[in-house]
Amino acid sequence: MDQQQNNIYSTRASLISRKFADYKIDSLFFFNTSNIFYLSGFSGSDGVLLLTPAKTILLIDGRYTTQALLQTKNMQIIEYKDKISGIIQSIRDFRLKKIGFESDQLTVDIYNKISSVFHKKIFVPLYDKLKLIRARKDKTEIALMKKAASIASSAICGVLSEIRQGVTEKDLALQLEYSARRLGADQVSFDPIVAFGKNSALPHAKPTNKKVKKRDFIVIDFGVKYKGYCSDETCTVAFGELIKKQRHAYQAVKIAQEAALTCIKSNVEASFVDRQARSIFGNKYGRYFVHGTGHGVGLEVHEAPRLASNSQDVLETNMVVTVEPGLYFPGQWGIRIEDTVLVKENCCEKLTKMDKELIVIE
Repeated sequence: MDQQQNNIYSTRASLISRKFADYKIDSLFFFNTSNIFYLSGFSGSDGVLLLTPAKTILLIDGRYTTQALLQTKNMQIIEYKDKISGIIQSIRDFRLKKIGFESDQLTVDIYNKISSVFHKKIFVPLYDKLKLIRARKDKTEIALMKKAASIASSAICGVLSEIRQGVTEKDLALQLEYSARRLGADQVSFDPIVAFGKNSALPHAKPTNKKVKKRDFIVIDFGVKYKGYCSDETCTVAFGELIKKQRHAYQAVKIAQEAALTCIKSNVEASFVDRQARSIFGNKYGRYFVHGTGHGVGLEVHEAPRLASNSQDVLETNMVVTVEPGLYFPGQWGIRIEDTVLVKENCCEKLTKMDKELIVIE
């Protein structure tokens, strides 16, 4: 690990530690593996990170000791045989009195076992205060996300040439992942969504052996991971000439996305962005828009902030969010258009590359 990267982890940990007084804690346990990676560089699939004002301590079992030594610097590594026992011993060894934790990550079982040893009042749930710790991206993170977006967009563009009579959803999903890995992706950031015709009316459709037919909408929702960071993009294309109802609906989705993109900038309420998109659909289409307008992207493909009607989040410079309005007509077809964008002071910058004008494949 180079010194610059090590400094990034130290700086991130220090920024959180400075808020301990406000949180009324003397320490903080992290269980979310993405947060652990963000604060330490350790990419193992299990472990616990203990943050104190003086140091960062990584608790892992023997499977990860060598990996932890290779991936981290300037932090104490404690190997445990049992996670719960390791946490309990650390609380005792470091004489912790007021412990913050990610309340959305700690299981009831682990919490009950630890709190049976210590008074429950020493534990402070911090979900609301911690949900945005990764939301603002630094230059390195932005560069990695741009690369991820470029790879995924290139894979989507390439797979469009594979769409022909007889091709199945599974065929295209497989080709997407193969192309992305050839282009440099480490893995997909979620299972690809490739949906034809009636299946496109399912927001989270799974690829099947369904074959494409004329006048089908084809929804492709795809993203990759590059050096830990995710991309997310959705394109909807047409196979053959569409009917008037389909063309009008696609145009409504495109206008809704443009309306949302136009108002994204620093200090804008996330719920306002959602309302702007919904205002385009009105009474005619409103009931067919069944999810939020977008979400944050980073080490996870779904993270804070949320662009939804009930969101309390406010956009800040260097947050990265998706903008993905959609319409879903049960039993008929669906449309979704999605770009990932970087929030700037007075506008936003698209990281995804595909043009969202309707593509008709003959």
